[in-house]
Amino acid sequence: MSTKEKVLEDVLLKEETVKQHEIVLFNDEVNTFDHVIETLMDICDHTPHQAEQCSLIVHYNGKCTVKTGEYSDLEPRCSGLLQAGLSAEIV
Repeated sequence: MSTKEKVLEDVLLKEETVKQHEIVLFNDEVNTFDHVIETLMDICDHTPHQAEQCSLIVHYNGKCTVKTGEYSDLEPRCSGLLQAGLSAEIV
């Protein structure tokens, strides 16, 4: 094994894995598609197409993961969804 390979191997072993969390959005009978789409674009930085697809998945499946990442990034986003009247949680 060459020195270059050994150094690369050591670096890869020392990388820290970060636990990824998800914001799950749940269906409700209150909010309109337009409200859900606009809220996902504003709070989760979705494109119009992403937001529309998520709203349809939530409608037909009852829930949908709308954002994945570190907890510190997701917490304010989830709070924003809740303040907008949507039903969401971080898992």
